[in-house]
Amino acid sequence: MRLAALYRSGPRTGCSARLRMADGRTALSQHRRRPKARRPRRRRVGVFLVTTAAATVAVTAIAFLVITGRPGSVTDPLGAAVAQVQTGKSGLVLESERQKVILQTAATESFSLTSTPKISTAPPPSSSDGGGGSLVPSGPAPDPSTAQGIAYNLLGSYGFSTDQWGCLDDLWQQESGWNYEAENASGAYGIPQALPGSKMASAGPDWQTDPTTQIKWGLGYIKDDYGTPCGAWDHEEADGWY
Repeated sequence: MRLAALYRSGPRTGCSARLRMADGRTALSQHRRRPKARRPRRRRVGVFLVTTAAATVAVTAIAFLVITGRPGSVTDPLGAAVAQVQTGKSGLVLESERQKVILQTAATESFSLTSTPKISTAPPPSSSDGGGGSLVPSGPAPDPSTAQGIAYNLLGSYGFSTDQWGCLDDLWQQESGWNYEAENASGAYGIPQALPGSKMASAGPDWQTDPTTQIKWGLGYIKDDYGTPCGAWDHEEADGWY
């Protein structure tokens, strides 16, 4: 039995020794060239991939829980993003309109009138005047007992409105000073300064002494030749006579 054991162990030991001595250097070279770090690298890459996948799953799950658990949130993230974009566009439009309203309000408040509008209040021409001429402002009605009062009351009888009184007053004030005995070197006579004075006889035989007769003749003459007392006054101012 001992010999058998030795026999078994002998060849193994000798064989191993011969293998080590025969190609020991080659085995050592192969051992050095063998990439010992490949297996650890594979293990590290695999561990990294597993860790990354687990972290991604965890982050996704947490984000989903946060989104779905937030009050007023929606379950569709894409839909929420679209809604936010649309809301943002609407907000920009509303903000633009608000700025326009602010600018218009500021422009309205800063607007000021440079002048007060004027409305014409000139009275319409009287249909009873029968002619043109610039009106002269007249004061209160004169004393009826005077020559001016008589002429003022006779205006309507010849189709003249009381608006013509100012022109008539200025006209005969300049011609005769309302003196029924006024006479100039050319032969004009009376309040209307008829030339010759005898023309007034058509109004009455007392034309030399009665102011009413002279005034009646003078109003008829003005109506026939100038249309209105203001028309006669315009001619008087332009030419110095009427």
